[in-house]
Amino acid sequence: MADDKDLATEGGKDRVEGAGNVVGGRIRNAVGGATGDNSEQVKGKAQEVKGKVQDALGKAKQRLDPNPGVDDK
Repeated sequence: MADDKDLATEGGKDRVEGAGNVVGGRIRNAVGGATGDNSEQVKGKAQEVKGKVQDALGKAKQRLDPNPGVDDK
């Protein structure tokens, strides 16, 4: 993370990526359950957790930005 970046924007990007990982992980988990593939279920759960962590990181970045929408220069 560079110092001249807008934390609110970066946080938003992290949150979008996190949401994608949560949804992808849930799908992967469901497919693994439907096919009886325990390995795929575990991978899906791990991807879902990764997405939740990304979302939390994004929220933290957004809260830390004193001037949302303004790049620091």
